[in-house]
Parts: sequence; C-alpha cells; structure tokens
Amino acid sequence: MKKSLQMLALMAIGLAVLSTAGCDKLRARSELNKGVQAFKSNHPELAVDHFQKATQLDPSLINARIYLATAYATQYTPGADTPDNNQMGQQAIEQYKAVLDQDPKNVNSVKGIAYLFLQMKKFNDAKDYYRKAIGLDPNDPEPYYSVAVIDWTEAYQPRMEERGKLGLRPDQPLNDKKVCHTLLEKNSDPVKDGISMLEQALKLRPDYDDAMAYLNLLYRERADLQCDDPAARAADLKEADKWVDETMATKKAKAEKQPGATGITMDQSK
Repeated sequence: MKKSLQMLALMAIGLAVLSTAGCDKLRARSELNKGVQAFKSNHPELAVDHFQKATQLDPSLINARIYLATAYATQYTPGADTPDNNQMGQQAIEQYKAVLDQDPKNVNSVKGIAYLFLQMKKFNDAKDYYRKAIGLDPNDPEPYYSVAVIDWTEAYQPRMEERGKLGLRPDQPLNDKKVCHTLLEKNSDPVKDGISMLEQALKLRPDYDDAMAYLNLLYRERADLQCDDPAARAADLKEADKWVDETMATKKAKAEKQPGATGITMDQSK
C-alpha cells in the first residue's frame, strides 16, 4: 500500500513537471510571435526582450535564437567602435553560435557570423566562416564572392600604401623591384585565391555582375605583382578591362529585363 502511494505521488509529480514544461513551451512560442511582430514593426529592442524570454522559457526553440541573433545584428552599426555597439555585435555572434550548438548545419547562422566578422574587419574569422558556409552549401555563389572580397581588401590596402610612398600614378607599374617582390610574397596567395573564388561564383551564377567587377579588381592586383614580366602585366590589365566590359554588359542586360524597362522610341508619325 505504502509503495503504491509512493508510485502515485511520483506519477503526480511527473505529470506536473510535464504540464509545466508544456506551458513553458506554449508561452515561449507566444513570446516568439510577439517578438516577430515587434521586429516587423521596427521595434528591435522590444523584439529582443520577447526573443530573450522565449529562449529562457524553451531553450530548444531554435527559431527564437535565430530571431534574437538577427535582432542584435540589425542594431549593430559597422564602423562604430563603441562599447555598446561592439557588445551588440558580439551578442549577435553568440546567439548564432548557440544556434549552431543545436544545429551545426544551420548555414544561415554560419553566414550571419561571417558577415558580422566582416563588418568588424576581423577578416580571418570572416573567411573561416564563409568557407564553412561553402562546405555546408557549395552551390551558393555568395560565400565564394565574400571570400574574394576579403582577399582583394587584404591585397589592395598594402599595395596602395606602397604605391603612395613611391608617388606613382594609377597607370604606372611598381618600379621599385624590392617593393614589388615584397608585395608579391605577401599578396600572391590572396590574389590567386580571390580569382579562383570568383571563377567558382560565376560558374554557379553566370550573370553575377558583382563577381565580375571584383575579377577586374583582382586582375589589376595581379598585374602589379608581375614584377619582372611587362608582358604578363599587360595581359592581366587586358583581362581586367575585359571584365569591366562584361560587368557593364551584364548590368545593362539585367536592367533591360526589369519590368517597365523600355528603350527610346522615335516618333515616326511625322
């Protein structure tokens, strides 16, 4: 009899726990919905409050963490180096990482982290996460493009600094052999990687005009690294010019396909 009563008591406690857990899950979804409405109404701070409550009530509610990370990310201002702003960006990254703890293949969270690191100018971290995104979805051209943009940024800045010191015009080659070979050693790998990444992006999206524009820029980077080969420099510049033309032609073709796009019609009534 005593054991039966104990079993009944344990069952009652178990049912109460399950009931409480069920209620928490319902309340979590309610908070999630309120947060979504606040976010859509352009009230990110209120949305954050609701999303935080949702994650506390149901830590397994992955959508609440995704929305919370997004709400933090939208409040982060790139280039504003203040404690509050930096904390906002870091909180977004932490929530995206919390999503990945539950769902390691959540590519949008990986891309969200990569984008934030890029805006923070933490280029190595950004590239690492964009490469993770490529691993998760190799048919998405955008992470390839993003890696290439970082590659170009890392090559362009030191090259322009050296050109500035030498007082060179944009059309002049690097005439200091020592400087050129130093840049070749430093920039060769990112330039090569960037060109390769953009070529892959264009295989996946042939009309990717932004990728074409950066191919132009990266071939100009490579041209300045042809220290002892004027012919190779000229060939790279020719290739860069080709991609300028490709970019303009693709942009024009896209514009002509837009709804309402019309050409000039001559009045032939006279």
